[in-house]
Amino acid sequence: MNKTEVLEKVIAVCKDVFDNEDLELSEASCAADVDEWDSLSHLSVISDLEDEFDVKFTLDEINNSKNLGELVNAIIKHMEG
Repeated sequence: MNKTEVLEKVIAVCKDVFDNEDLELSEASCAADVDEWDSLSHLSVISDLEDEFDVKFTLDEINNSKNLGELVNAIIKHMEG
């Protein structure tokens, strides 16, 4: 799975978590870009991404990912490793 495919799935998960199919997201999108994105929804995003890709993020990855692109990179790293 390439980076574009992973990003598309990440965006789909986010749209599902926020129950908003019209949400405009990209690699640069972050929590501040989505009004509904609070700490609880962040945990839902992380949990759903872990389920979708069968990965387990480290605490550093969860705390230090500044945007969706960094989460995509973490997912790819786990899938390769």
